Amino acid sequence: MILTVTLNTALDITYRVRALRPHTSHRVSEVTERPGGKGLNVARVLATLGHEVTVTGFTGGATGRVVQDQLTTTPGLVDALVPISGPTRRTIAVVDEQTGDTTQLNEPGPVITPAEWSAFQEAYEDLLPSASAVALCGSLPPGVPVGAYAGLIRDARAAGVPVLLDTSGEPLRRGVAARPDIIKPNTDELAELTGSHEPFRATQDARRRGAHAVVASLGPEGLLAVTPEGRWRATPPTPVHGNPTGAGDSAVAGLLSGLVERLPWPDRLARAIALSAATVLAPTAGEFDRRAYEELVGRVAVTGEVSAA
Repeated sequence: MILTVTLNTALDITYRVRALRPHTSHRVSEVTERPGGKGLNVARVLATLGHEVTVTGFTGGATGRVVQDQLTTTPGLVDALVPISGPTRRTIAVVDEQTGDTTQLNEPGPVITPAEWSAFQEAYEDLLPSASAVALCGSLPPGVPVGAYAGLIRDARAAGVPVLLDTSGEPLRRGVAARPDIIKPNTDELAELTGSHEPFRATQDARRRGAHAVVASLGPEGLLAVTPEGRWRATPPTPVHGNPTGAGDSAVAGLLSGLVERLPWPDRLARAIALSAATVLAPTAGEFDRRAYEELVGRVAVTGEVSAA
C-alpha cells in the first residue's frame, strides 16, 4: 500500500463562469466538489492507476465529513484521516470559460492542538509498517511544528520506507535536511531553497543539502531530474491548455507509482509528464483524462544521461 499524508486537507470547490470580471456579479454555470489537499489529489490518481492507497492527515467539522463521505466513492482508497475539533478548510477555484484561466482562493487551515498532533504521529507510525512508499504533501496547518515533515521523513527512513516530499518554504528546507528519497519543488520553491534561479545548478544544490533525488517542475517546459542514477529532462509533446489545478499532484503520483513499480527514471518522468498534462486537459479540476494520458505517455520526450557506476 502507498501512504499519502495531507496535513492540510480541503474540500475543493470549482465554479465555472462564462467570464470572470472583478467588481461584478457572476452567474455560475457549474459547481463541482471533491476531496482536496495535495496528498488526497495524489492518492486519487494513484488509485485510478490501480494502486492501493491509504490517506492520512486531519479532518474536522461538517466540511471534513463531506470530504470523508466522498473518499468512500474511490475504489482502492482507504481513509485513515485523524479527527480534529477545527473545521477542514475549503478552496475555491473559479474557471473563466472564455480564457480557460483559473483564479484560486485558499482558506487557512484549522489550528491543530498538541494532542491532535500527537494522535496523528501515533497513527502515522502505525501505518508505516504496511507502506511501500510515503508521500508527504502540501502546507502545514497552524499548530503543526515547522519541522514536522523532517520528523516524519526520519520515521519513514527508520522503517525502511521510501519517502517523497512535496512542500515549500521552511518545511521544505528542514525536510530536505532529513534526507528524503525524492523532492519535487517548482522553480520558485527551488530558488527559495537554494538561492539559485538556474534550475540545473539549484537542483544539484538541493541534492547536496540532503535530497536523494530532485525532480524540479519547470511548468509548461516539463521536468528536470537529478538523481544518483543520472540526470534527465522530460518535456511534453505539445502545449496543453486548461485548468492546471492538481497537475503537479498528478506528476507526484506518476513519480511515486514509478518508484513503487521500480520503473527506470525516464519512464517515471514520462508518466509524470503525461499525467500532469492529462490533468490540465480534464474537465474537472484535479482529475485526469485517462484517454489523453494513454495517448501522451508514449510521446513524452526524455533526454539525459546515466551516471557512471
